Amino acid sequence: MPTSPLPPVSETTEVVPAPASWLRRRVLGPLLGMLRQGLSPQQLALTVALGVVIGAIPLMGAITTVAALAAVRLRLNVAALRLVSHLMTPLQLLIIIPLLRQGARLMGNTQENELTIAHIRHLFASDWRGALQLLWRAEVGAMTIWLLGSIPVVAVLYFLLKPMFRRMAARNAAAQPNA
Repeated sequence: MPTSPLPPVSETTEVVPAPASWLRRRVLGPLLGMLRQGLSPQQLALTVALGVVIGAIPLMGAITTVAALAAVRLRLNVAALRLVSHLMTPLQLLIIIPLLRQGARLMGNTQENELTIAHIRHLFASDWRGALQLLWRAEVGAMTIWLLGSIPVVAVLYFLLKPMFRRMAARNAAAQPNA
């Protein structure tokens, strides 16, 4: 009788579950953990909605401070708000240049004084005060656009996420054994 090169499969062989996806480990898991720690679905919906908007601020380096201040002021979970806002960094990087350009136009910048990298380099080489003034106006305009756009985005996200988090909390409570 020939022997098999593979060891025999026993009936007690455990099936190793596939590793959880990055999204489940880094986003859904922490959010579900916060639901389990007593954060209400309303608070979690507001946290995620604000985190999305704060994460899209067109001001580099402001996310952590603004997220922490908003969380403390609104009595939300600081870690959750910072997590969501920092996950929005790719969105921030994607929209910052268009927002700065539109902000410059909003604040009276003309077409011949377009906000481009080449123009900013030229201004810094020849008139650094003019470059700073152009960037300041562009930033003020971008922040104005962001602020006006963030109000409806927070409202829509909050009202869309609240029922979803309620269902997740109910499902989580049903799965918990009565202690």
